[in-house]
Amino acid sequence: MTTHEQIYQNQTHTYELMISKQPELSELIRGIRDYKDLDILDLGAGSGRLSSVLAKDAKSLICTDISSSMLELLEINLVEQGVVRNWTKVVADHRVIPVADNSIDVVVSGWSICYLANTDNLDWEENLKLIISELYRVLRSKGTIIIFETMGTGTETPNPPAFLANYYKALEEDYGFQHKWIRMDYKFSDVEEAKNCTEFFFGEELAKKIAENQWSTVPECAGVWWKHV
Repeated sequence: MTTHEQIYQNQTHTYELMISKQPELSELIRGIRDYKDLDILDLGAGSGRLSSVLAKDAKSLICTDISSSMLELLEINLVEQGVVRNWTKVVADHRVIPVADNSIDVVVSGWSICYLANTDNLDWEENLKLIISELYRVLRSKGTIIIFETMGTGTETPNPPAFLANYYKALEEDYGFQHKWIRMDYKFSDVEEAKNCTEFFFGEELAKKIAENQWSTVPECAGVWWKHV
């Protein structure tokens, strides 16, 4: 079975089409921290889901990701949108962020830290510790961290995968993050598009559920964690 890492490297446009069917998050982020004229780091920026909306108002934006293919698509997307070149892209691991100390006002990370901090990874606790330490290092005083992760696909109320439960618990109990959940439904034109655009990423089980329920809108829950440091 194709892994998500392989998808991010080799099926970037298919992934981009899928996530384009979800709502954008600028107002939610702004409700946590007004980011106008601030220096922002998008950790695990991917194809630019968050960067595309943040760049328009940011003073500067650094986009990091482990996948060079995703960052290439991010660049195409930002250029096509006519975003002023206030942004840079850097291939980087979350545990060693090539960003100067005390240089960032807001860190955002969407659906990315989970790959290093889930319990299928034996080093998840150390990985999370290193990531959070790096985020504290790059942030200025009174900076803000905002993290988005899945709380379940194909479900109308939160039902996160078991392998992410300890990560989410650690964010709240060990690192002092506040938390809420939101709906991030995928809205497709019809049932067939819903199946075609999601099966490659989520697998046959979700595709079967879409067919059984005749979903053109696929329910999705997401968690939002944030901390002002």
